[in-house]
Amino acid sequence: MLRSFVLVLILANGLYLAWSQGWLRAQGFAPTPQSEPQRMTQQIRPEAVRILTSADNKKVLAQVQADLEPKQCLTAGPFDTAQVTALDQALAAALPPGGWQFESVTVPEHWIIYMGKFANAEALEKKRGELAVLKLVPQPLHNPSLEIGISLGGYDTQAAATAELAQLTQRGIRTARVVQERAAGNATYLKLPAVTDAMKQRLNDVKPAMGGQTLKACA
Repeated sequence: MLRSFVLVLILANGLYLAWSQGWLRAQGFAPTPQSEPQRMTQQIRPEAVRILTSADNKKVLAQVQADLEPKQCLTAGPFDTAQVTALDQALAAALPPGGWQFESVTVPEHWIIYMGKFANAEALEKKRGELAVLKLVPQPLHNPSLEIGISLGGYDTQAAATAELAQLTQRGIRTARVVQERAAGNATYLKLPAVTDAMKQRLNDVKPAMGGQTLKACA
C-alpha cells in the first residue's frame, strides 16, 4: 500500500513539473504566461524615449501655454523691395523665427486727392487745422515720395478721384490736385499669422521700419 502511494506521489510530482515547465503545452496543458515578451517587438522607437528634466518640463509647459494663448492674424502693406529688407531685419530682432511671412500680390493703381508738398511740419499742421474747420479728415499717405503732404481720400480710378475733387472744390478746397499714389503692379505684404499679446508688445519696436503702414486684421 505504501509502495503504491509513493509511486502515485512521484507520478504526480512529475506531472506537475512537466505542467509548470510548459512541457505539456502542445497537449493543451500549461500555466498562463506571467510575462509578455511579445510586447517588446511592438515598441515604436524605444530609443526616442527620454526622461525630462525640470528645465525640460518648464519649456514644455511654456510651449503649451503659448499654444493656448489667443492669437490674431495681422497684415500690413504694400511694401517695396527696400522696405521689405529693412522690415525683415526688424522683425528678426523682435519676433521668434517663423512668426511672419511676406506675400507678393498684384495690386491695382491707386489715385488720391493730394495737397502738398509742404515746406515743413508747421505748414502741414496749419493746413490740417484748416481742413478740420471744413470737417475733412486727412488720410495716411502710402507713398514716401509724396511726403510732406496730405491725402483727402483714395480711389481706384483717376476719374473717381477727379469727380470727388470737384465736390471738394465747391467746399472751398483750392490747392488740392489728383495724383497717382501707386501704379498697377506687384506689391509685397507682411503677414503675421498668429500674433499673441506678448508679440503685439514687441511689434512696437518694428513700427519705425513699417514706413507709416499700420497692422490690421487679415481679411
